[in-house]
Amino acid sequence: MNARRLCRRWCAPLLLVCLAPWTLAADAPHSAEALRLLHERKSAALSQSALRRQLLLTSTELPDGLQGEIFAVVDQPLAAVHAAFNSPANWCEVLLLHVNNRRCQARSANGQHQISLGIVRRYDKPVEEAFDLPFVFHVKQSAPDFLEVHLRADSGPLGTRNYRILLEATPLDAQRSFLHFSYSYEQNMMVGMAVRAYLATFGSNKVGFSELGKRPDGQPDYIAGPRGLVERNAMRYFLTLEAFMAADNTEARRHAWYDATERYPRQLHEVERETYLALKRSDSQRRAVAQ
Repeated sequence: MNARRLCRRWCAPLLLVCLAPWTLAADAPHSAEALRLLHERKSAALSQSALRRQLLLTSTELPDGLQGEIFAVVDQPLAAVHAAFNSPANWCEVLLLHVNNRRCQARSANGQHQISLGIVRRYDKPVEEAFDLPFVFHVKQSAPDFLEVHLRADSGPLGTRNYRILLEATPLDAQRSFLHFSYSYEQNMMVGMAVRAYLATFGSNKVGFSELGKRPDGQPDYIAGPRGLVERNAMRYFLTLEAFMAADNTEARRHAWYDATERYPRQLHEVERETYLALKRSDSQRRAVAQ
């Protein structure tokens, strides 16, 4: 089997593992006061963000994995953030807005909340080919001025492990909140090599959001490679959070998520609107029949 066929067989599935769950959580403030101080320190950078809104996205390539973080001001009161993200069932609805996420089940047993997320390699693959990621869901802090939510999966498919997701929020005023969204995961050497092989071949035209400088034509020179990958995925998932809060029904949230991703077509465009909507409607119908 030549190298190109080998990459087709193994790189895309391994890449999906890195794309799929927003594995997060690293160095986080973990208190309302600390998060507000972080907002103060980042206020100038937030106001000058190249993303055309008060949002900062950072990425780090770790020795054994990748980490992505987003800091953002959202036009939602903290009460709305609490209501949206303190429930594992709501997180399933959030996660299913992503085009590659095809099924999700939230359940509780013995005081532990679990979320099983089914992800396909590409949006046009059948749901039967999805692999499941089992997350443990935990609201660590829930107070009038602070929310801290963790999701973790100690093991994943194809040599990945220690998926960590963190969401923190605190109010800025009666109508706005400051969010910190962080994710990280670990991978073995084979996964790292497969991801780099994919990004050097089939994914060589894909970029992230961090600007390294300017190209000769004056356009931004965006970061590529593994950090570009994690930045694209971080943004897609952060936009699922906003889309969920932006509407009170599933169809409107799908439109909101798609609209939000299309603001950054260079990084995030993958599928046409009607294809995305048809896929999600079909998934909903299949789940309804299964129930």
